[in-house]
Amino acid sequence: MQRLLTFILFNVLPFVFYGQSVELSGRVAGGDDVENIHVINKTQQLFTITDKNGRFTILAKLNDTLSFSSIQHQTKEVVVSNEMIKENVLFVFLEAQINELDEVVVGKVLTGNLMSDIENMGGKPPINFFDVGIPGYTGKPATQSERRLSEASSFSPKLGSSMGGAGGSIAFTPIINAITGRTKMLKNRVELEEREALMQRVKSRLAKDFFLSNPLDDDLKMDFFYFCADDEHFIKYCKNKTDFEILIFLRKKYRQYNENLSTNKK
Repeated sequence: MQRLLTFILFNVLPFVFYGQSVELSGRVAGGDDVENIHVINKTQQLFTITDKNGRFTILAKLNDTLSFSSIQHQTKEVVVSNEMIKENVLFVFLEAQINELDEVVVGKVLTGNLMSDIENMGGKPPINFFDVGIPGYTGKPATQSERRLSEASSFSPKLGSSMGGAGGSIAFTPIINAITGRTKMLKNRVELEEREALMQRVKSRLAKDFFLSNPLDDDLKMDFFYFCADDEHFIKYCKNKTDFEILIFLRKKYRQYNENLSTNKK
């Protein structure tokens, strides 16, 4: 009887323990930027990201495959071992992602110094509008729809007109645009373009890793992101947010999307 208990203690119980998921703590190293590295348990379809110190926690069990990836690093996969489960710790070093291009020299060699390169190219330096006292705009260029919206809704004084008093008046175009609904239409167009651009950025950055832990048929993946972009809170939850915050939103929409698929199949 004692031998049987000893056999169970040293041979059976370890397998029972290692067959259960535990919260595995770890740290990622590799360069200065180790925040927001994607950590995916491909076996259990779980997902998390590292904090600013490269630390993370994720549920895992023996022989689960963990994938580590980011734009700055080469993807690395680690299979959970007995030692990792026993020590409840994992350290991963990621190699930097280096994209090497063949060196091609065409024409004159540029040094990287703007003024020096302009002289070498035989061109003239560009005029800086601040140097000549002209006010200028250095922000993000407006899209065509944004420019049209600005023109349609701007109330600008017009000189030489008989209305408005003191030789000035208010342009009729913004008033007409408001009455006919053109301003509202342009606002909707600007918002649609913003949603589309944001959706494409989210898809480009997160789609690959998101679908590893949230599988979906290839022909449905693009439809899923348009489904997310149609949500009235899409911009609120995804614009200027961390990957972790965006993933929470995507997970919620993923459940809704699958529920819709199931309903449509009935």
